[in-house]
Amino acid sequence: MLGDTSFTDPAGGGRTDRRALILVENLSVPFDRRVWQECATLRDAGWEVHVICPRGTKRDTEPEAVIDGVRIHRYPLRAATGGPAGYLREYGSALWHTVRLARRVGPVDVVHACNPPDLLFLPALWMKRRGARFVFDQHDLVPELYLSRFGRGKDLLYRGVCALERMTYRAADVVLATNESYRDVAVRRGGRRPEDVFVVRSAPDTGRFHPVPPEPELKRGKPHLLCYLGVMGPQDGVDYALRALAKLRDEVGRTDWHAVFVGGGDTFDAMVELSGRLGLADQVQFTGRVPDADLVRYLSTADVCLSPDPHNPLNDVSTMNKVLEYMVMGRPVVSFDLREARVSAGDAAVYAPANDEAEFARLVARLLDEPETRSRMGKIGQERIHGPLSWRNSQASLLAAYAAACRERPPVRAAGPGRAGKRPRR
Repeated sequence: MLGDTSFTDPAGGGRTDRRALILVENLSVPFDRRVWQECATLRDAGWEVHVICPRGTKRDTEPEAVIDGVRIHRYPLRAATGGPAGYLREYGSALWHTVRLARRVGPVDVVHACNPPDLLFLPALWMKRRGARFVFDQHDLVPELYLSRFGRGKDLLYRGVCALERMTYRAADVVLATNESYRDVAVRRGGRRPEDVFVVRSAPDTGRFHPVPPEPELKRGKPHLLCYLGVMGPQDGVDYALRALAKLRDEVGRTDWHAVFVGGGDTFDAMVELSGRLGLADQVQFTGRVPDADLVRYLSTADVCLSPDPHNPLNDVSTMNKVLEYMVMGRPVVSFDLREARVSAGDAAVYAPANDEAEFARLVARLLDEPETRSRMGKIGQERIHGPLSWRNSQASLLAAYAAACRERPPVRAAGPGRAGKRPRR
């Protein structure tokens, strides 16, 4: 028991003791910023919140923690390597640990499963049989992720991930979509009723991301700093950014810049190697993952931020967290022309034709020459983040989704410590 489980009903109906269990497989919590914001929103609305997730490697390493009133249960997980067999081992281990820890948590009113992968509907179904409602939080379109990441076409494994997505949609009581493009997929491909799909956009934490005075020494003696922030995976376009920077040097004739790439991922080592092959090692710095304070320093000093995600089936319809984080810091963005990039950034970015590295380089050069344009774009981005893209709007949608999922459901009784417990007869 987490003490008193009697809370204020987010729908305004008095006191309640609602319990929510959030399942995450691909990131630890609170490192997963979207999930942590959802946890805080639910907690503030009176929910008792539990999370099951993998342990981190450098942070979030404790097997169990209570952070700001949210109880987090973590399990050891080795990331997949070596193709499909590696993913089978990873996902099998994650499912086993998830069920094991869910039994320890006990009965809940809502099981909230975040993809990828589209396999967490299996423990969610087990909990539905015990009376929980299932909220599917679709962070990624896994069929599009498969096509974009592996380049294998619509083979047997592709058909398999499509089937898992269909089963997840079918099992869910409500669906959370990160943008309108994902919502359209849930309705069109998933067969969900529009009223059962709620757009809960990701948004940067404005309490953690705010500009600080720039530090010219981060530019390594150059007049300008370029910055990339984010994951480095096969679909994330860091290779496009590096080739564009080589063109910025060789074709545009600009060497008045230093670039920093912040983040890690599957292709980190390959990108460092590519930087060397392109002769960029003296002008491009790879930091790996850094503390928030260092990230804010780099973004506050950057003149232009890079969003090089290439056009592919996933990126065109996905909201890129790095773009939102650039915007909240007041930085202008250069992006390829993607549907959801325009929805997020609007006039806070300039857009190169899809996958056109030479034009990407020319747009970077143009912004370096136009400080007033950079300032105007940065202000537009901040206004959008604090206005139509603010987390306040997503909070309302998240709580509406939970209210819809739990309509006419009496709350469970929390289990005692270490016991799964039983629901009262209805």
